Amino acid sequence: MKIYETGRDSAADIKSALTTEAQGPDPQLQETVRGIIDDVRTRGDGALLELGRRFDSADLCSIRVSEDEFEAAYASVKPDLLHAIRVAKANIEKFHRKQLQNSWMDMGEDYTYGQIVRPIEKVGFYAPGGLAPYPSTVLMTAVPGLVAGVSTMVMCCPAQKDGSASGPMLVAAKECGVTDVFKIGGAQAAAAMAFGTESVPKVDKIVGPGNQFVTEAKRQLYGFVGIDQLAGPSEILILADETANPAYVAADIMSQAEHGPDSPCALVTTSRKLADAVLREIKSQTEAAPRKDYINESLDRHGVVVIARDVDECAELANVFAPEHLEIAMADAWDVVRKIKNAGMIMLGHYTPVPLCDFAAGPNHTLPTSGTARFSSPLGVDDFIKKSGLLSYTHKALNKVAPIVLEIAAAEGFDAHANTIRIRLDK
Repeated sequence: MKIYETGRDSAADIKSALTTEAQGPDPQLQETVRGIIDDVRTRGDGALLELGRRFDSADLCSIRVSEDEFEAAYASVKPDLLHAIRVAKANIEKFHRKQLQNSWMDMGEDYTYGQIVRPIEKVGFYAPGGLAPYPSTVLMTAVPGLVAGVSTMVMCCPAQKDGSASGPMLVAAKECGVTDVFKIGGAQAAAAMAFGTESVPKVDKIVGPGNQFVTEAKRQLYGFVGIDQLAGPSEILILADETANPAYVAADIMSQAEHGPDSPCALVTTSRKLADAVLREIKSQTEAAPRKDYINESLDRHGVVVIARDVDECAELANVFAPEHLEIAMADAWDVVRKIKNAGMIMLGHYTPVPLCDFAAGPNHTLPTSGTARFSSPLGVDDFIKKSGLLSYTHKALNKVAPIVLEIAAAEGFDAHANTIRIRLDK
């Protein structure tokens, strides 16, 4: 991990090290994804089966998950895991019910205005599953849709090597009310949900993280369908002082670094002693880590430690990073959080590591990455609703506001707009 110190190293160098801006798409990747989208749009299920056999499973013979496969999934999942999925689902649902919005109206003497809130009708979920099953991702994407009242929820996930779908992911989908699951991965899954095929229904919005092919497909398909966000590599920033346990901090940094070699991980601390201890702990803990190659490469390429002079500098650097995950392992964590403007998920105290959010506590783990927490939010119920404005004026109210509308219409050169008002006015 690269080490910086405020007051010694330039502010520009430190900010550059902590900046994780999203990269533009690779032209070759764009072209490949465009070809996949066109193929699925033209050939439908035939293209999906061919691509699935090429990229996921040579044994893939159907893309829709049958009821028999759902029953087999429940039989294959251990009781403890089924219990964990149900408890996590309940916690996630409880959290997201707090986000529900209601329609409202304000009725004046001569007017009524308001807002109608409705769920999106059809939503497609992408759940990655190439390296391992991710039932937590199914829960995090589907539960907010369930809470919002989405009527049709379909899910795509890559087939396993034997042509089946992941048992834990199927169970999680069924528990959340997903209506259909399809064994489709990559850009072809997004294209299938965007345009529809003989088997896959056309949806109104696609949500869920995926690899670079899925992300690029979502970018190209936006407008045909809605999307939630363009996800980048997982990332963490930890703010810590001398009260933090270096073993905890090291473990938390490693938990994000094991996602892959592109995961940015940073520690900003007021204690040089802690920083040195954390680096020693990382070296020690990594030796026994199953994914130590990922961890070492990630920290070599994107690991940063900053020694700051005070808490205010720590908070300022956190706002520069705008991290997906922010842990505040400080004695005055609740005071520090007041200074934080940009973060996807904030975890306070010494006993709130990222995996609590990732798996079971309730907040969503589908979070803005690559600095986009400066202007975007975690996946939530808002991503599954749409709002319509509502307005009704009486003749009296129209006459009262008419001069204002006519003045602005004239300034903008829209005489036909103005005429809709004039034609209704008292003679």
